[in-house]
Amino acid sequence: MFDLNLLGSYLVLVVVGICVCVGYVIKTSFSFIDNKYIPCIMALLGCALNIWIAGYVSPEVILGGLFSGLASVGLHQAFKNLIEK
Repeated sequence: MFDLNLLGSYLVLVVVGICVCVGYVIKTSFSFIDNKYIPCIMALLGCALNIWIAGYVSPEVILGGLFSGLASVGLHQAFKNLIEK
């Protein structure tokens, strides 16, 4: 069984919050960007933000950024499903 608590240590809440907001703006304001590209954009943005926040590049910083950026997409979907029900 895989322990998800290990991944929680890589979650950076500031990066998640920024990515949720930017992803929402992209989804609602830029119709020329297809929704299928938003997870990739959020992963790259999360990685860039986490490198900027940390001030250095390491595998842990990159993983934290990628994980936080992609978590923002899942968080958006969870809230969307919760509100629609």
